[in-house]
Amino acid sequence: MRREDLVFRALADPSRRAIYERLTRGEAAVKELTAQFRISQPAVSQHLATLRKAGLVRERRAGRLAYYRVEPKGLEPLVDWITHYQAFWHDRLGRLQALLEEMDE
Repeated sequence: MRREDLVFRALADPSRRAIYERLTRGEAAVKELTAQFRISQPAVSQHLATLRKAGLVRERRAGRLAYYRVEPKGLEPLVDWITHYQAFWHDRLGRLQALLEEMDE
């Protein structure tokens, strides 16, 4: 599976997006995330595993505790995808605008 597909799939789930957004504010332990989101610890761990597989978060172990933080380069495939299509649509919209202006004349 392509990297951008993993990122899109990971961020498609509202709970994972919320966890990711929380982690943008700083590192957090699984226990802390479980309390904050009021979902089970196994569910939080599963969401984190999906985010980790997509390259969006990193795990740090300290004894028995696991801490997670955002991987800064994790969104690069998404940004690259958007940039590619932004250029495409910018060109298309420019042509559409020119056509509409021509039709108005």
